[in-house]
Amino acid sequence: MRTPLPPPLPIDTALLKPGLRLAVGLSGGADSVALMRALAQRAGVLGLVLHVAHLHHGLRDAEADVDLEFVRTLAAQLSIPFHEARVDTRNEARKSGESIEEAARRLRYNWFRQLMASGEVDAVATAHTLDDQAETVLAKFLRGAWTEGLGGIHPVLEFPEGRILRPLLAATRVEVEAYLRSLGQAWREDSSNSDPAYTRNRIRHELLPLLEAWNPRLRTHLAHMAELARDDEAAWQAEMARLAPQLLLPGRPVRGGGRAAGGGVAIDVTRLAALNPAVQRRILRFAVEQLGAALDFQSTEALLNLALTGKAGQKRELLQGVKAERTPRELRLIVGEPVGIKGSEAAPGAEYSEAIPGEIAAPAFGLRLSIQFSGTGARAELPADQIQVAKLRNWRPGDRVRLRHSSGPRKVKEVLERLRVTGSRRTVWPVLEVSGKIAWMQGVEVEPEQGIEVVATTLDEGHGAAGV
Repeated sequence: MRTPLPPPLPIDTALLKPGLRLAVGLSGGADSVALMRALAQRAGVLGLVLHVAHLHHGLRDAEADVDLEFVRTLAAQLSIPFHEARVDTRNEARKSGESIEEAARRLRYNWFRQLMASGEVDAVATAHTLDDQAETVLAKFLRGAWTEGLGGIHPVLEFPEGRILRPLLAATRVEVEAYLRSLGQAWREDSSNSDPAYTRNRIRHELLPLLEAWNPRLRTHLAHMAELARDDEAAWQAEMARLAPQLLLPGRPVRGGGRAAGGGVAIDVTRLAALNPAVQRRILRFAVEQLGAALDFQSTEALLNLALTGKAGQKRELLQGVKAERTPRELRLIVGEPVGIKGSEAAPGAEYSEAIPGEIAAPAFGLRLSIQFSGTGARAELPADQIQVAKLRNWRPGDRVRLRHSSGPRKVKEVLERLRVTGSRRTVWPVLEVSGKIAWMQGVEVEPEQGIEVVATTLDEGHGAAGV
């Protein structure tokens, strides 16, 4: 009696061209082992030259060493060339201000790129599945991603050194494990995959099962949403390439015709008004991206309102130092110094404290901050030892801030570098500390601390300041 064939895994073979020297990123987990076994079975038919790539992240100590030996042994059993490397993820995360997850991913992809640059392989395949796609889309939705962010995990990542391929995105985790059991193939379980300290694990083990009680096909729907979002984004990129040259103007107009270079861009508001709202928002975001910044939803709506209903002479200052000025015919955009500090007006050591809820008027920074309990307004009176105090001060070396839509805290020093803040302004840059954490920072959008809401305005003008 014949042994029944294992159920086939849905692999996107369109990504796999004959003659491709392909390294499979093999961690030892079920997904990557299944991809390795499935590709090894089909390598002859597909014309693939397979390699195995394993990165030891320096985490989980002895457990990770066992993973390495498991993967090495599997590669030898399949007679596939084996590549390995070691990194110190925890130390890298500490130096960069990234979360462990972020640092591990960056190091992993850096090594893949080095492997491709060596000329030994043309591409690397990773074993992301439909379940990974669903978790990614849901995580990005929770962080407030734009439509393009809902595209989730892309089937192909292009790098100068080569491509990262994800041929397993149509397979579910259930299918993966069924396939391995049919082969009698063991795999390794990563103990960190059950650690609730990681956001993805909470989504995987808590949130998704809860939502699936409402819709058992939710993972599939989220994966379909990702595919639609990626196609939509590709169409938008083509549309922006067509429309942007018609609406975006460099610099400022000069007498007698022509324009003077000024580091910014302008948008013809009459032409902008003739477009539908979806295109208007895209044009505004595209224009700001050309200046090296990015807009959130609130900032985009503020700019759109200024462009369509504003009066000549009106100005707005938004996140990341984005400044806008309305003229009779244009909306002019530049990225520079965020609202509040001008030159080096603030003094080193300037500090203001206020109990929450409350308001801080800070002449040294040119700011007024309203700090409230979100959703509930002023809370019932608390004992003195439980009253929270907000402290507006200059940033200090070692300060870290969690930016909105970021999965981990960043060093304030690195954020200031990204904002291009230099000289004396850098020394006196303001942050708001609540319970030992940075709840607000000039010029960026900070992930709100639980229960705390901060609204910043300029002390003299009273309009919304950056980082609200």
